[in-house]
Amino acid sequence: MHIRVRGTAAATALALAALLPTTGTVATAADAPTAGQESGRVGVEYFPDPRGGGARTDVPPTSPHAQSAPASRQRTGAGDGEVVPIAETGPTADRLDVTIIGDGYTAAQQEDFLADARAKWDAVTDIEPYKSYEGLFNVWAVQAVSQDSGVTGDPTQDVTRNTALGSYFFCDEIERLICVDLDKTKSYADRAPATDLVIVVSNSTKYGGAGYSGLAGDYGYDGVSTLSSDNAQSTLIAAHEMAHSIGLLADEYQYDGYGAHPGDEPAAANVSKLTADRMAAQGTKWADWLGETDPSGGVVDTFEGGDYYEYGIYRPTANSIMRSLNTDRFNLPGREAMIAGFYRSANALTPLADPATRTSRFARLSVSLATLPTGTLARPQLRWYVDGREARQARGRTSIVPAALGVPSGRRAHTVTAKVVDMTVAVRSAEVRGITSNSVTWTVKG
Repeated sequence: MHIRVRGTAAATALALAALLPTTGTVATAADAPTAGQESGRVGVEYFPDPRGGGARTDVPPTSPHAQSAPASRQRTGAGDGEVVPIAETGPTADRLDVTIIGDGYTAAQQEDFLADARAKWDAVTDIEPYKSYEGLFNVWAVQAVSQDSGVTGDPTQDVTRNTALGSYFFCDEIERLICVDLDKTKSYADRAPATDLVIVVSNSTKYGGAGYSGLAGDYGYDGVSTLSSDNAQSTLIAAHEMAHSIGLLADEYQYDGYGAHPGDEPAAANVSKLTADRMAAQGTKWADWLGETDPSGGVVDTFEGGDYYEYGIYRPTANSIMRSLNTDRFNLPGREAMIAGFYRSANALTPLADPATRTSRFARLSVSLATLPTGTLARPQLRWYVDGREARQARGRTSIVPAALGVPSGRRAHTVTAKVVDMTVAVRSAEVRGITSNSVTWTVKG
């Protein structure tokens, strides 16, 4: 999935891969990411067991079960392609925009789709740190009207349905892999005001899903998550896939027989070639979290195995959502990386008065703040500055008059700055703390 980055150069999104199975099963080297995709095919990650291992394969970008766009609109009429805001928290320029598209819903079932879209997003945002930062997201539901209700391959491989995006189980002969037609998906995603992440909700109770990656050059977003509408475990697929794009997190599992990590120190925040002692001595990666009790269980340390390899590479905790779908918990380093990702793509502060226009000392300057739920991880603090010095009396206020802050009269121009910094306890890195800050400055006539 591709994320817009505002004011900061984007890091290259990490490749997606399969998850380590639950205790008692082991992924093999045969399941490991392939060296390259076959011509005309795209890479996907899929999860055969809702609490077990995953794998990768290459699949066609088209679907044999997708309606033609013109014909589908002639048949289904009004409602096809309609955009309904699920959560509109601020301007798209200052938000991370998620587009949810339904497939296998007829014209009469569009209210069912909207209910499913809301339920899926609610389920994702029950997971930290999505929960604390849902105010940085806009969510758009795009109605795709299908001729048939349901999904091809549900319940068995011989069942076929003609749907808007062509969702189908048994993709590449793999039962739990749900594929879609990527061009049809894009045609609906493009109807939303902005799209950073795409989730396709397929109308089914059967467990399944997938994560497409490496699509940015052709589609404008790097990937698409698919999941079944009425299976609770499928929600974790979207939460995991989005973490690759937002937090630039690596997978924390390894493949049996894959051996030692051959490369240099990975860029991802949640895997490292350093042992705990070396990490602490260098003050890098998750050194600030070593020894802390972790929400995923146990304490933060260095556990060997991750980034697909068995040896010479370490992850922060024994388990996490980036290692296995048998948990919905991010570990502390992963959670911090996710918060950094939220702020790379979104701003908590939006000016309501144009900062490009010189204003007078008696003109009111106002900003809006993203609504980040109280009592959660987020701790945004709003402060005002005149010529670089804080006007302490204005802390937390979203509207001020420069003269009341002490901007003097006279011919010299002055600057007034509003700045918000998230003082969340989930961030310990000074670099990440800087990413959580954004500000706006006006030039004020004296």
